[in-house]
Amino acid sequence: MTTRYGVHFDHFKTFTTDETRQEFLADDIYQEGKVELIYSHYDRFIFGMAVPTVKSLDLPNDDDLRAAYFLERRELGVLNLGGAGSVTVDGTTYELGRFDCLYVSRGSQSVSFSSVAAGEPAKFYLNSAPAHREYPTTKYTQSQANKVELGDEEHANKRVLFQYIHEDGIKSCQLVMGFTELIPGNIWNTFPPHTHERRMEVYLYFDIPGDNLVMHFMGKPDETRHIAVRNFEAVISPPWSIHSGAGTAAYRFVWGMAGENQSFTDMDGAPLGTVR
Repeated sequence: MTTRYGVHFDHFKTFTTDETRQEFLADDIYQEGKVELIYSHYDRFIFGMAVPTVKSLDLPNDDDLRAAYFLERRELGVLNLGGAGSVTVDGTTYELGRFDCLYVSRGSQSVSFSSVAAGEPAKFYLNSAPAHREYPTTKYTQSQANKVELGDEEHANKRVLFQYIHEDGIKSCQLVMGFTELIPGNIWNTFPPHTHERRMEVYLYFDIPGDNLVMHFMGKPDETRHIAVRNFEAVISPPWSIHSGAGTAAYRFVWGMAGENQSFTDMDGAPLGTVR
């Protein structure tokens, strides 16, 4: 597990392209046969991927957590973005197909990940936040997620949100998690943009076809920067930053949040006239 520290927005103004990517982009968390995790000092959020192939993978307990086991003081969200697989929590196995989500309770001592077929591995994306109490380990399929349709063709931002871990879905302490898919022919997500000072967020971009890419925009609304993002790369979005993207083709992205509250609509809009 590697660590990323917080950055003040005045310092961020001075960043080069390489410095921006080094601090906010995670471009190597997809590793077949491994669990790769990043610990962000924004709300102590941990994110990463587990991609089991020929053998199962255990959720590691890094020494930096100073915990008896990974989920001693944490909760975990798991979203499968690949082939069929399973997650075993303290001896109970949950089968997860593509776009199935599993919330794992604080206090769960053993978590392992497996794929049904090594040639078409499960691709488990992981989000974890500190938790002050236990909520039940719960699985949702994509059909159980709350579906929200946004945008329109005229503005090239027609998209569908699938909310799994949220106020009216799978219960958690502070973790909020789901994914968004762009309808073919549309490229913009979360635009017009917003910030939410009370929560941080991480975007994992995936299903970016071929050699296409997404330009992820971040920074304060009047001081924006961009990062070129490829398939299975993630961007850390601080509370002071917008988080918006435009792709060279339609794509999907997972969003995970943690912080002061779980209200999905708690955001501070940035009128287009203020964006620079």
